[in-house]
Amino acid sequence: MALPALMLSLQFGRFDGVAEHRAALPRAFVARCLRRALEREAELTVRIVDAEEGQALNRDYRGRDYATNVLTFDYTREPVVTADLVLCAPVIAAEAKKLKKPLAAHYAHLLVHGALHAQGWDHETSEADAEAMEAREVAILASLGEKNPYA
Repeated sequence: MALPALMLSLQFGRFDGVAEHRAALPRAFVARCLRRALEREAELTVRIVDAEEGQALNRDYRGRDYATNVLTFDYTREPVVTADLVLCAPVIAAEAKKLKKPLAAHYAHLLVHGALHAQGWDHETSEADAEAMEAREVAILASLGEKNPYA
């Protein structure tokens, strides 16, 4: 099965420790994670940010005054998915450490999670939707050789 076309802009903010995150996120790895999660052609920007930028975006756009791991700003779903995925490096690093997983593996999960949100998947609408999204994430991650993040 051919994977959907992807136009990708990968951006890194300026913050302490950015080199570790750049090393965990080579462009080909990011593209592979996203393309596996996409059901149609997409134009995505992935931006890796510090806690300050992550908190400001979460506060300003979601009304939640804390830095979260991934924010998805979806603009169109048809005929092309267009979205910005903002991943907060310090939050992701702390979660990976707590979960005892490699940083790249946790990024893979959150890239897939964000790409699904960009296509309309939502885990906050109902328990059934949450279960469906989780099952889809697990299947995609398995196709990437990654373990079930929920196990």
